[in-house]
Amino acid sequence: MAAGELALGGLAEGVRRMAAGKGEAGAGKAGATASAFLSAENARRLAAHLARLRGGAMKLGQMMSLQGEDLLPPEFAQALSVLRSQAAPMPVAQLRRVLGREYGKGWERRFERFELEPIAAASIGQVHRARTPDGRELALKIQYPGVARSIASDVDNLATVLRVMKLLPGDLDVSGIAAEAARQLGQEADYLAEAAFLEHFAQLVADEPGLLVPRVHRDLSTVRILAMDYVEGEPLETLTQPDVAQATRDEIGTLLERLMFRELFEFRTMQTDPNFANYLWQPDTGKVVLLDFGATMRFSAGFVGDYARIARAVIDGDRDAIARHAVAIGYLAQGDSRELVGATTDLIMLICEPLRHVGRYDFAASDLPARARALGFDLAVRQGLLRIPPPQTMFLHRKLVGSFLMLAHVRARVDAPALVLPMREIATRAPGRQRRG
Repeated sequence: MAAGELALGGLAEGVRRMAAGKGEAGAGKAGATASAFLSAENARRLAAHLARLRGGAMKLGQMMSLQGEDLLPPEFAQALSVLRSQAAPMPVAQLRRVLGREYGKGWERRFERFELEPIAAASIGQVHRARTPDGRELALKIQYPGVARSIASDVDNLATVLRVMKLLPGDLDVSGIAAEAARQLGQEADYLAEAAFLEHFAQLVADEPGLLVPRVHRDLSTVRILAMDYVEGEPLETLTQPDVAQATRDEIGTLLERLMFRELFEFRTMQTDPNFANYLWQPDTGKVVLLDFGATMRFSAGFVGDYARIARAVIDGDRDAIARHAVAIGYLAQGDSRELVGATTDLIMLICEPLRHVGRYDFAASDLPARARALGFDLAVRQGLLRIPPPQTMFLHRKLVGSFLMLAHVRARVDAPALVLPMREIATRAPGRQRRG
């Protein structure tokens, strides 16, 4: 299912090999250039630059950092990891101007207390605690000025850099991917749209006692400010502490994996950004708090049905059915060569290893990301045997791959087939096909 990460995986593998001096014959000069570019110092400079830029550029850096050292050179993974939880905050004077623009003159009277020091600063906004005169404890997500206007140019500029460095496959639909990234990031900059998704998800997961979605406060929310309940919790990484029982890790991992499958197959609405900063864990209650719904996507019944059928085929080990459904999704096209069909099927079978595993899959013990990266590089770059997935699958793939890495990080063991099989039956009942384009 995560074939959409092949472009990034193949890119990263090529970069890793060039940086290590293992580039293909004839690539000596390019390899030396890439090796110089990929120094630890340059990686830190890039991360610092993206943190200052914020907006779309930093968001894309976060997407890259999520892949970890399995898909990125170690110096880049380490340097970019800071982007997952921090950015350069707004100066207080700028913050006051934003609040005045959104709330109007005398905005201070709306609050009994407003903390000028942010409790979090991320790619397109920062979060402040506040209390209203009627006693509501709030977290206010306040967008950096100019972010919405700069998204398209940020995405285009980064795509240009990658093209100039020749770090992308030649047949990659860069314009299509850039357009999809700009569209999704543009939605993330609309906080009223996110407020609607917060409210919608609170209803969708109301039957999941282990999940908590903060309540939206519409009277203090605007297109550029999102007001929600302030909720206490620990970072999800707390689950990696030695005093946390394995049973707890497995329980939380199963909860998050079940949510992902429900989002795709049942809700047909998915929060596609599995950034660690978007979750909190409450050890006392055992609940996971879902904090961010800016990167939420809706899927058509046909699109979801195609993924449900390919999931069933993977579990059954039915290669012919995998190939048929891969055509429906866009991983293959009618008339593709036998070699291309075979290579694509091999890769899908490999990437979906957790779905073929009997019992609990140990995500932390798995070297699947490295094996998938190596196979993807070999098939795509060396043999030219992979078709670049359609742009509309990009953010779904980010969620699928990011969820795998998140469960690996918290060392969870999950029985994936037991979760997905009941849901794919729901998904395949829906009629219709996905509208392409």
